[in-house]
Amino acid sequence: MAILTIEELAERLPPYQAIAGLDLGTKTIGLSVSDLGRRFATPRDVIRRVKFSIDAEALLSVAAKEKIAAFVIGLPVNMDGTEGPRCQATRAFVRNMGEKTDIPFVLWDERLSTVAAERALIEMDVSRKKRAERIDSAAASFILQGALDRLASLARDGTSDD
Repeated sequence: MAILTIEELAERLPPYQAIAGLDLGTKTIGLSVSDLGRRFATPRDVIRRVKFSIDAEALLSVAAKEKIAAFVIGLPVNMDGTEGPRCQATRAFVRNMGEKTDIPFVLWDERLSTVAAERALIEMDVSRKKRAERIDSAAASFILQGALDRLASLARDGTSDD
């Protein structure tokens, strides 16, 4: 398994395969999956964290079922650009996943993704209780949609040089 930049992923990614977005929390893993054309991120049920081996098995089960070609995982960088303990935990999770899968990971700056997800759920008039249940997957969708938009931009830039 490799940790790739979004640009490296754009070069290596086969067409018509889905990508998963992940929002790694201490209690849950928010999950989102793209369509095969990689235009839209759709939230999926969260994975309740138990311990790493069980979490990894659940994640890889989804990856096999959805035919996931890559994971985009939110990297919780501080607002000033520094990395704290949550970034270290995310990097450790990705390193440990590398021992279990060849599916590449992209680390994606997730600043304000949870805030944006919460605002979107509030605008949709989702109750506070339902928001708590959906926030992690909604954040994963924001993370993934940002990466999908960047991949689309890279594809457009690549075709304009021809």
